[in-house]
Amino acid sequence: QVQLVESGGGLVQPGGSLQLSCAASGSDIRTVNFMEWYRQAPGKERELVARIKRVGRSDYETTYADSVKGRFTISRDSAKNILYLQMSNLNLDDSAQYVCHLAGTESSGSDSYSWQSFDSWGQGTQVDVSS
Repeated sequence: QVQLVESGGGLVQPGGSLQLSCAASGSDIRTVNFMEWYRQAPGKERELVARIKRVGRSDYETTYADSVKGRFTISRDSAKNILYLQMSNLNLDDSAQYVCHLAGTESSGSDSYSWQSFDSWGQGTQVDVSS
């Protein structure tokens, strides 16, 4: 199974920046179809912050929540299986538990036809924006 390890959360002042990382390991990944960052704050519904979606063999599209457009950037290092979320100009409303989510297919044997889907969630990393 694919396991996700997150890092980068912490306390930051309004207007500051943080970069979150999500490292995938424990599986021979074949394809990653969805690479996402969610967040959830007390009293609020879970929100999809940013997404990289594979729409073709090697084509991807990136989307952001309106609340973070122009401030957050999602990116990936395919060679290292790391997903990033660069956050800038943080405000109080950005305080939340940030969770990464990856879904795709992984190899289940040496045969290229032997594969299975995976849908993995991280444990979350806390981001607190406060003065």
